Amino acid sequence: MFLPEGSQDEMGTVVKNRATVFEMFRRTAEKRNYTEISTPLVEYADTFTNEKVGMKLQNMLKWFDSRGQIEVLRPDWTTSIARALSQKPFRACKWAYQGSVFRMDTPGLESRQVGIEMVDLPELLGEGECLFFAHDFFNRLGVTGVMVELGHAGIFEELVARLNLEDGQVDRLRGAMHDKRKDEVFEIASLSGNAKIAAELAGLVDAYGPFEMIRTFQERWKTEPALSDMLIHIEKLGKICMAVGMEDIMIDLGRVKNLPYYTGILFRGFLKQTGASCFSGGRYDKLYEQFHRQTTAVGIAFDADMLAEELVQEEKPEKICIIAGEETLAEAEKLRAAYDGKIVDIRFAPPAEGEFSKVLKFKNVGGHWEAEEI
Repeated sequence: MFLPEGSQDEMGTVVKNRATVFEMFRRTAEKRNYTEISTPLVEYADTFTNEKVGMKLQNMLKWFDSRGQIEVLRPDWTTSIARALSQKPFRACKWAYQGSVFRMDTPGLESRQVGIEMVDLPELLGEGECLFFAHDFFNRLGVTGVMVELGHAGIFEELVARLNLEDGQVDRLRGAMHDKRKDEVFEIASLSGNAKIAAELAGLVDAYGPFEMIRTFQERWKTEPALSDMLIHIEKLGKICMAVGMEDIMIDLGRVKNLPYYTGILFRGFLKQTGASCFSGGRYDKLYEQFHRQTTAVGIAFDADMLAEELVQEEKPEKICIIAGEETLAEAEKLRAAYDGKIVDIRFAPPAEGEFSKVLKFKNVGGHWEAEEI
């Protein structure tokens, strides 16, 4: 049987490395006092497609249940966890998860993630913990050369609120900002007749670079209290991260998320050597409103598949093959203990040439079984 398009079998190193990522993530979460959480793989579509979340149904793997309701394979951990936490009382504030999400607009359909969600914590404490966790996690994995990018969803929302745009136009504008299509940003924003704000939004497409660049915008927006407060918050978080050794901090003031529930700080992580994105997240207080809960919420998701590719391959231990038969199978298993720390396999027939560095075979010597190298 063939697999559906986008599905794939995996074996060997990639599976081992991903297991290492999961294990290191679990250790990090345990040491930092997180509670593990898991949600069902199958959910109702409207949990993710309502106006608070704004995910597109066409990007989900879906079907109808026996009552005619649309069910989907979990496309997003954050929303799923918000639903779970809003349905029952809880005392913990810090939650850790690991597992797959399924989206038709991403390569391979299935993406493995590990991540954390924090609710009911002061803003700076939760946001700082997200990035501290990332720093700790990468150190445990041995992944180096990670650049952190900071932004703020409120900057886009503050400027767009001054425009008289319809909902569909705002969605188009958000998409253009997300994809850094500067001319299109200006064109859509200009539909409101406010050329000044349109130019400001278009200029934000290029507002990314070294952390020190934030001072330029602090001067530029010094008469804009709302925007100035957002810059102060970004700067405060960035300096706290630098103080714990996170030296590579960038800003992107034109950063937006395609999902409308993000309300504040946004962050992403990139591997400097390849430019690949290895984590993303931010603040999403509005998300819980659909479940009739008012709270603070922030989280970060790590790309487990990407991180697995970055793990340095350890030098493999020596591989030894013990050739046995029915009479010597128990002897072979006992002999395995003599090669602790090495890879030992028991076979009934000789292996292929070069598969093992050492091959042992039993022979009967005076009524006793002895193993000798062949």
